[in-house]
Amino acid sequence: MSERRRRGGGRAARQAQRATADAAFNTHVQRRLPPVGVLDSEGLAQIERNAETILSEVGVAFQDFPRALELWRDAGADVDGELVRFPRGLCREIVEATAPATYLQHARNPDRSVPIGGDATVFAPNYGSPFVTDLDNGRRYATLDDFERVVKLTWMLPHLHHSGGTVCEPVDVPVNKRHLDMVYAHLRYSDKPLMGSVTAPQRAADSVELCRIAFGGDLGDRTVLTSLINASSPLRWDATMLGAAEVYARHNQACVISPFILAGAMSPVTVAALAAQALAEALSGMAFCQLVKPGAPVIFGTFASSMSMATGAPTFGTPEAGLAIYVMAELARRVGVPFRSGGQFTASKAPDAQAAYESASTLLPTMAAGVNFVLHAAGWLEGGLTLSYEKLLMDADQLGMMEVYARGVDMSDNGQAVEAFTTNPHGDHFLGHPHTLANFETAFYQSSIADNNSFEQWSDEGSLDAAQRANRQMRQMLADYEPPPIDEAIDAELRDYIARRKAEEPDAIV
Repeated sequence: MSERRRRGGGRAARQAQRATADAAFNTHVQRRLPPVGVLDSEGLAQIERNAETILSEVGVAFQDFPRALELWRDAGADVDGELVRFPRGLCREIVEATAPATYLQHARNPDRSVPIGGDATVFAPNYGSPFVTDLDNGRRYATLDDFERVVKLTWMLPHLHHSGGTVCEPVDVPVNKRHLDMVYAHLRYSDKPLMGSVTAPQRAADSVELCRIAFGGDLGDRTVLTSLINASSPLRWDATMLGAAEVYARHNQACVISPFILAGAMSPVTVAALAAQALAEALSGMAFCQLVKPGAPVIFGTFASSMSMATGAPTFGTPEAGLAIYVMAELARRVGVPFRSGGQFTASKAPDAQAAYESASTLLPTMAAGVNFVLHAAGWLEGGLTLSYEKLLMDADQLGMMEVYARGVDMSDNGQAVEAFTTNPHGDHFLGHPHTLANFETAFYQSSIADNNSFEQWSDEGSLDAAQRANRQMRQMLADYEPPPIDEAIDAELRDYIARRKAEEPDAIV
């Protein structure tokens, strides 16, 4: 092996070290740049009026969930079968009266707790993919081993602040029992905040109970779970989502109330129409949580994208979807609750140029709009069907760049560097100046993935592209992984609870 190749290996180790730096104090992005708006106040007010028309005249269905209908009837809504129509302003009044503008999601390690809302942005990884892919083994159904590996990588990546939830779907475990293994993996192999199961009310209850054990026996009013509740757009909530939301709200756990809209299929094709529908759906879901328990934390969420009008396939990274993020973020701020949207979306089947372009076209509006909770921030591929190990690391590297971007321009004395001008010999470069030497390690973001060497050095070290470098880094990180500490008695109690719950019912595929 050449001397230069050996030096390359050392650089790979340093890159991996940067990628796995201690994230104990890197709990979120604090945005100093004001959010970008694309509509004036009258435009936003018009969308709000349109949403109230949808709520009052069209209505929202609360399917197969009589308790929700009872709550709405008692709150003054018009209940006709499963269709609920709301007096103008009712949902908004309920949300604005009691839903918190910000909350703290507690982590098992208190140093990793994350603020949700305000000027904070929290990045969480991919969610829900049944497939995984990497350069070593190709595309395949995800397993519990994949799930655990993604949790470990997420824990080690400093720019992912949140462990997420169903980072991929472990299809080798029965559907009715895999939530136990998934929540345990988050609690055992990470100490960052996590999401709970939403595929059945009992699975939400199991998630709460496992967290109660992991957090020492009593949650009190601590919010330790932020979980995803999707509407069945257009204008429907199903019993599964409502049941999970009820469990979480009753225990003061946070719900991301998130319409899932592909414009042209689940809503009209225009951004303004999509925004009005998403606002109506989100208000009805957030208000339901407040009826269950006033003050329960909620996040105004939206997943909005376009579709190919030729094939019906979802499209990502389009300008219309970016505009929707801007509009919905402004609407959430007007309601006064945290907002979830964005991420790094792509329809590409590989971590290639299409993936990079489409992901950047989603991530930049996410940051500029001031999104608070960013699900799918890393790893998303193939329209969400697949999690890519390599893209997980490549995306996380981009998140680090967004942290620098969000901090804005440093206007401290060090940032202005006037003394450097006045003490540097006229016409000399600044490479050896004390100001440069004092700042050289932190002056610029250092990518753990990008290669900035000469063509000759890059060629001599194997001509690796970005995905290959990410693959090498990923394997090194997994080899170096050491789990965060956990009390042995708590771990034993978690395992015992899981064993008992699995023994209580036969395996099932739903």
